[in-house]
Amino acid sequence: MNEAPINSAQRVLRILKALRGHTLTGLSNQEIAAMTGESPTNVTRALATLMVEDLVVKYDSGRYAHGVAMLQIAQAHVDHCARMTSRITEINQRIAAGAQS
Repeated sequence: MNEAPINSAQRVLRILKALRGHTLTGLSNQEIAAMTGESPTNVTRALATLMVEDLVVKYDSGRYAHGVAMLQIAQAHVDHCARMTSRITEINQRIAAGAQS
């Protein structure tokens, strides 16, 4: 069974995943290429696209990390989960109070 070639959308998603856990230190183009199995040239192109959208930032050191837009997405997820957890707790408390009556 032949695997389909990787398209640009898959490439950028793999790069975003590779950057996970490296927000403060970043990764070099070569490190990203090794982690994703992509050529450094393809990584450079994908990183350029991600930087235009502020999903990736290039540090002065030349290393890449998640950008502000990516961090905002992550924070929005955390905030949403916190709100939902609070809501679930409230509902559970009402259920428990009703059961005691």
